[in-house]
Amino acid sequence: MKIFLDSSDEEKIKHFASYDFIDGVTTNPSIIATANKNIKDLIKEICEIVDGPVSAEVVGTKSEEMIEQGKRLAQIDKRVVVKIPANFEGFKALTALVSSNIKVNLTVVYTVNQAVLGAKYGATFVSPFVGRLDANGHSEGNLIKDIKKAFKNFGFKCEVLAASMRNVVYARNAIIDGADILTVTPETLELMMTSELSDLSIDKFLNDWSSLEEDKRYI
Repeated sequence: MKIFLDSSDEEKIKHFASYDFIDGVTTNPSIIATANKNIKDLIKEICEIVDGPVSAEVVGTKSEEMIEQGKRLAQIDKRVVVKIPANFEGFKALTALVSSNIKVNLTVVYTVNQAVLGAKYGATFVSPFVGRLDANGHSEGNLIKDIKKAFKNFGFKCEVLAASMRNVVYARNAIIDGADILTVTPETLELMMTSELSDLSIDKFLNDWSSLEEDKRYI
């Protein structure tokens, strides 16, 4: 499984990339807006930090706009993956961009049907938003697991990128359900690395070690 950082914060991206802890980065218009920078410059700078896919999303509502924006985004760097929404106009843009050899991340996916159509028509990634499903009163259930099963049925190579991971519980469930990629905020990634029980165990070990006579310590 791969870990993508869901962020436009260059310092945090550098922090995790410095010890090869992330495999890529995802962004969206909301995340880009918080950076308050030109999107082309920001995506280019992120691509220089991370040796992996960097998702950048179109903001047009019509397929023609999405196609034009997608082509411009893809020209920023060879690692850019264009995020296209899973709606009627988005699917029209998907096929056009794929035919131009542009990698696409089909985003805001909420059903198996959307995911299968994305994979069938050439998406590199599909991004189910399980956290947002729950937040709006719809149980995420087995969405990731069902998408994986459907892809296996047809031999699709498209990867399932678990998105909208609102806390470590969603991350845990996506891992267990077999997501190919987990995209998480820096805060969630930090929480995934820690446990209060780990800290308690370490404190116990160190306290016991400190009680040992100094000449018996072999380190």
